[in-house]
Amino acid sequence: MAGAVLAMGLGVASTIATPPAGQPAANTAADAPPAEEETTAAPEDDGGATPLPSPSQTEPKKIGKADYGGRVKGTGALIAISVRDGKAIGYFCDGRSEAWFKGTESDGVLRLKGVAHAGSKVTADIADGRAEGSVSVGGGKWRFVAPTVVKPSGLYRATALVRGAKLRAGWIVIKNADGGYDQVGAAFAGTEQVADLPRLDSQEPTAPVTVDDTTVYPEDVDAFIEEMR
Repeated sequence: MAGAVLAMGLGVASTIATPPAGQPAANTAADAPPAEEETTAAPEDDGGATPLPSPSQTEPKKIGKADYGGRVKGTGALIAISVRDGKAIGYFCDGRSEAWFKGTESDGVLRLKGVAHAGSKVTADIADGRAEGSVSVGGGKWRFVAPTVVKPSGLYRATALVRGAKLRAGWIVIKNADGGYDQVGAAFAGTEQVADLPRLDSQEPTAPVTVDDTTVYPEDVDAFIEEMR
């Protein structure tokens, strides 16, 4: 029975494919069934296996190493800020008062808090090779612009024991437009301010100096920034 059905099917196919004598062949291209349209399969659910962005794509950018120094507007003070791998310290000084700061830098934004002065802070944006923002100390608030600086400009500090009291001194050195160097600093032995703090050698600022009859050895910021982080 199956063989008969198969034979009948072949006969029908032959009749369709072969036109009667004298009749032109059909246009096979026109008579052919339309081609099926290609479809794009919907993406399969990978069960959450899609890789997440790498840390470099999601973590904020941080400055590896940079130093800034400039004038604080409306005062005779200078400010110096140093950044190392996203960590930052700063120093504000007008020769009479001072304030140290520490904090962070992320995506070009500085946020520093006073180390020993409650309420003191520095906030600034870093762009185009300079830090620009405000510093708050002792109830006052002032704006500043601090361009990038290179040694011997920058921040320096010295510590020592003087007559049983811990001496700490800080200096800011900044090159001026005339090619010389502006400098400001302050020192305290315990809570008492030391008068007549000597200037650093502008060309060799880490050379030893004498403070209150004691020889001290100024260090550049790389020597003490880890201690303040």
